[in-house]
Amino acid sequence: MIHHSARSLMVGLGLCASVFAQTPPEALPPGVRAAQLPLSGVPTQGASQGSVPSAQTPGAPLALSLDEAVQRGLKSNLGAVGFQQMLRHAEGQGTIDRSFLLPQINGSLTGVDQQTDLAALGFSSLKLNVPGFAFPTVIGPYHYFDLRAGVSQSILDATRLNMYRATQQNVKAVQFSAQDVRDLIALAVSSAYLQVVSGGARVDSARAQLATAQATYQQAVDRHDAGVAARIDVTRSQVELQTEQQRLTSVENDLAKQKIAFGRLIGLPPAQEFTLTDALPFAPLNDITIEQALARAAANRADIKAAEAQIHAAELTKRAAETERLPSISVGADYGVIGVDPTNSHGTFSLTGSVKMPIWNGRRAHGDIEQADAALEQRRAEYQDLRGRIDAEIRTAFLDLNSAASQVKVADSNRTLAADTLQQARDRFAAGVADTVEVVQAQESVAAAEQDYIGSLYTHNLAKATLARSMGQADQNIKEFLGKQ
Repeated sequence: MIHHSARSLMVGLGLCASVFAQTPPEALPPGVRAAQLPLSGVPTQGASQGSVPSAQTPGAPLALSLDEAVQRGLKSNLGAVGFQQMLRHAEGQGTIDRSFLLPQINGSLTGVDQQTDLAALGFSSLKLNVPGFAFPTVIGPYHYFDLRAGVSQSILDATRLNMYRATQQNVKAVQFSAQDVRDLIALAVSSAYLQVVSGGARVDSARAQLATAQATYQQAVDRHDAGVAARIDVTRSQVELQTEQQRLTSVENDLAKQKIAFGRLIGLPPAQEFTLTDALPFAPLNDITIEQALARAAANRADIKAAEAQIHAAELTKRAAETERLPSISVGADYGVIGVDPTNSHGTFSLTGSVKMPIWNGRRAHGDIEQADAALEQRRAEYQDLRGRIDAEIRTAFLDLNSAASQVKVADSNRTLAADTLQQARDRFAAGVADTVEVVQAQESVAAAEQDYIGSLYTHNLAKATLARSMGQADQNIKEFLGKQ
């Protein structure tokens, strides 16, 4: 009897000590999660000016069409690369949110070698009137091990389910935003391509004007040496010659800088030599109306689709906040072996189910609903603003397109008239019935007319590219609009 009582007491104390060994499944350690660094953040506009070079050293000279340049930009531009990582980040968050809805399985192995001071735990005051038995003040040392696996599963948790659905919508929004960034990159690359084309045209025009000024200067020198022209004519034509030399130096420098910026935009290595193969002359765009452009924008603009996905995500987030007041149900189970050693152990298990009912949380759910509703209203307002902005972009692009088309026609007529005037002035000077004042003025008129034509042509083509971006699927539309010759 005495030994049985002592043994029962020891078993009871051992069970108290082993509470930490046989752990309910929901309390099993889930494992340590790695701390995540935030992405640096890639703005939808502005990041398109950078790129990841396709190579570190330049190769053989390249000949680039507009379509090839756009494809290089879509592959190497920093905006596209950055949004691909943002998409991966959003998908990773979706995987994390989904994990809370899946079974959680954990295992543990615990080994204990322990000696317990019962007096320190208050057992010294325990009085047992058992003859021949003295209450122990220290038990142990004793040891045991516990090898256990546990599983837990959420059966009903509307809040986590709605948050996972909201994350899925956020992933869709990032996907559409990535497509919108591709449209912006296509526009940026096309604009830079047009700038280089215009810069090359300005250099060609400046060289032609320089050749004309050189010929006029030589003509003035010959006539002065022949005694039929005044010295002032030589000086005046020399000043014009030097002016054209300065102009050529300036436009060549501008072209070199434009080519550097263009190479950076599409990921070319530094110092890579290249030429552009598409001249992109004037070609009116008459086979599309504003109504058609608006309809295509509504169907194809990726930023509209991204805004719609953000609204859905905000609606689901608000629904998740509203369901915080509902009960949640979960189940768990574990099985393991416990004993002093593997040869002397016993299997133990537990099966639990729990229902958690929120009663009072300090109006936290009310605050979450207010925040979610504010975010939802903001997303709706941004969506309406975006629709209005797209409408304005398309109408503005059409105005620029029509205005630039008229400017190109006038500028083309002006440069023809200016060239004819210059030829007549040179003929009059050669015949001795005029001095170089008329020639110099005519040369400046030709130079101005050429610059006006090049500028208006660039504006017209840029308006085409802007309209293509405003309609969505910019890489395809730009190829269609600028490819019409």
